[in-house]
Amino acid sequence: IIASINTSTMMKLAVLATLAASAAAFAPASTGKVSTTLAAFEGELGVQAPLGFFDPLGLLDEADQERFDRLRYVEVKHGRIAQLAFLGNIVTRAGGHLGGDIDKAGHAFDSYPNGWAAIYGADAIPVKGALQIFSFIGLLEIAVMKDMSGFGNEFPGDLRNGTFKSAWDKFDEETKMQKRGVELNNGRAAMM
Repeated sequence: IIASINTSTMMKLAVLATLAASAAAFAPASTGKVSTTLAAFEGELGVQAPLGFFDPLGLLDEADQERFDRLRYVEVKHGRIAQLAFLGNIVTRAGGHLGGDIDKAGHAFDSYPNGWAAIYGADAIPVKGALQIFSFIGLLEIAVMKDMSGFGNEFPGDLRNGTFKSAWDKFDEETKMQKRGVELNNGRAAMM
C-alpha cells in the first residue's frame, strides 16, 4: 500500500505530521492542584503570563518568604551582571573601547580582541591583568555590592544602601513596581 502512494502525497503527509506535532507543543498543559507554598508566591513581582509562577526545579517547594527573598536577590543580582556583560560585549564589538593604555608597557585598550578571545587566546589579556580584573570583581562582590540591612532597603536586590534615595523616592509605588519588573525581565533575558 505504501508503494502505491506517490512522493507528493508522502511529502504532504510529512508536512502535516510535522505541523501537528509542533502545534501540540503550544497546547495548554493540564495543571494539577497548586500547593499552598507555591500559591503564596503567585502574587510576587515577575509572575506574569504566559508562564505564571515558574519554578521548574522546585527550588521553592516548602519554602518560606525568607527563602523566596534570597532567591529573588540572587536572580536580580545575576540579571544585572548578565545585562552588563551583554552590553559590554555589544559595545566592544561595535568598536567602543576606553581611550589610552591599559598598562605601562603602552598596550592600548583596543589592542585586545573582543569576547572570549580577550580572556583566552594568542592575543588575550595577560594572566596578571586578568587576575586583577577578577580580583576587583571579587572585591566588589564581597565588600560593595551587598544588600546591607539597616539602610532602609525596600526590596531584595535594593543595593542603594542608603544612597540615591531622592532619585528613587520621586516615583510612585506603581512606577517603582513597573521599573522593578522591567529590570527583572531584562535580567532574565540577558541571562538566557
